[in-house]
Amino acid sequence: MSDVVLTRPSPLSTRREDLLARLATPQVWDLLVVGGGATGLGIALQAAREGLKVALLEAHDLAQGTSSRSTKLVHGGVRYLAQGHWPLVQEALHERRGLLERAPHLAQPLAFVMPAYRWGEQLFYGAGLKLYEWLAASASLGKTRFLNAQATLASIPGVRAEGLRGGVQYWDGQFDDARLAVALARTAALEGACVVNHVPVLSLLHDKGRVVGVRAQDAERGLSFDLRAACVINATGVWVDHLRVADGLEGGHATAPLVKPSQGVHLVVDASFWPGDKALLVPKTADGRVLFAVPWLGKVILGTTDTARPDAPREPQPASEEVDWILKEAGRYLRKAPGRADVLSAWAGLRPLAQPLATSSAQAGQTQKISREHHVEVSASGLVSVTGGKWTTYNAMAEDVMKQARMHAGLKPPVKKPTKSFHLVGAPGVGAVPNPLSGPPGAHSYGAEQDWLRAMPGGQEVLAPGLTEAMVRFAARHEYARSVEDVLARRSRILFLDAPLALKLAPKVAHILREELAIDPQLGAFEALAQAYACCP
Repeated sequence: MSDVVLTRPSPLSTRREDLLARLATPQVWDLLVVGGGATGLGIALQAAREGLKVALLEAHDLAQGTSSRSTKLVHGGVRYLAQGHWPLVQEALHERRGLLERAPHLAQPLAFVMPAYRWGEQLFYGAGLKLYEWLAASASLGKTRFLNAQATLASIPGVRAEGLRGGVQYWDGQFDDARLAVALARTAALEGACVVNHVPVLSLLHDKGRVVGVRAQDAERGLSFDLRAACVINATGVWVDHLRVADGLEGGHATAPLVKPSQGVHLVVDASFWPGDKALLVPKTADGRVLFAVPWLGKVILGTTDTARPDAPREPQPASEEVDWILKEAGRYLRKAPGRADVLSAWAGLRPLAQPLATSSAQAGQTQKISREHHVEVSASGLVSVTGGKWTTYNAMAEDVMKQARMHAGLKPPVKKPTKSFHLVGAPGVGAVPNPLSGPPGAHSYGAEQDWLRAMPGGQEVLAPGLTEAMVRFAARHEYARSVEDVLARRSRILFLDAPLALKLAPKVAHILREELAIDPQLGAFEALAQAYACCP
């Protein structure tokens, strides 16, 4: 224990036995949220702040699916302008500002530069980016600027100089998606919600044709139990159709799929391939896709693909051709071209794109043309399902879902709470200047909770740059972590940044978790997972 003076309230405990005991208490919840990704967590927080009695169940870990595998951008959607989705873009731009203000230690403005190599390219895309800024209005993060070739090279020194005509700089945001999800969960818990991970829902409970709860299971002990609720929210992202189909079977009617999955692949390389603190945007590659190079937590993320999938595996893997495409396109724009041997981590995520009502055969595989708008559906039995959307608009999605839930479930009117001063757990005080997310992680990633972190056992024991023994203990005691994967993939982001390093650290992390939790921390399963991240297909 260090001699740090603690002046802030103690972080809330996430002791699993206490959470399960609360679930086991006979009661009827106002709202039962199934799914612990961005959407479900946002709904749970919104409902708790409105004064409802809320429980959230996540089958695996918080943000284990899509919500930890994003491009790490808080954005309005530049490419959606060309598709004519102006209201969607405008909403996202205003939501972007709110997200950055609620958690400035985890979400921050980021400058992007689009290099121009062809005549007319700078003017064409620059006009679109000026429109992007205009749509943001008072929520703008900075001015869009036209750069000559020399200024472009000075701004993004890692870009290929040959044939460069100039560039355009504009502003969006970046964030740590998994840690933001944990912050949402912890904030919802402070507001009174009961959030529990590693509790899969086995089935829905029906009474006289209405959904009245769920049957769930503690994944660690194998014990099942029933929970009753006035309203059940199906916020399981790309897997939303599982509960919808089960509900339809109970009601005796067919249920058409609501989700068309799309896979996005990202590669992580050393910062030497893209030096500096600005991101690269290529709005239209040879095949019409978008390429990013984003400085993040001391490394660089290259991506992303947008490939239709007929299935939705829990742990999607990058296809060899996707890896080849990213490396090939990156090699066209980066001064120092990366190869397969340079990839520190390769990972894939599934986007829960809302299925269009009608899709021609010619468009069936073109998921980049599907709108990222969210979709809320209320079944005849009262099950509320939500999918689509994106991280940036999680709060707007939550507000929309709550309107539908109140309309169809007869929930009590919301308790009004001020929103101007609303911050997530760990947000630093007014005037604090957070460390940039483009730089390496560390204690600063914990914002206002840094002192509590350093005061824990192992605060000075560095396991690797950006990871201390205290961080592992903090994850177990206050951040719902139950396994090596929970810690090294989502409480720390080392698996996503450097898979070989994560493999090396795994036994040490497992030892600490055994001390903290007295359970099997699933070391073997994590080592198999990390091998997949470390090895490009």
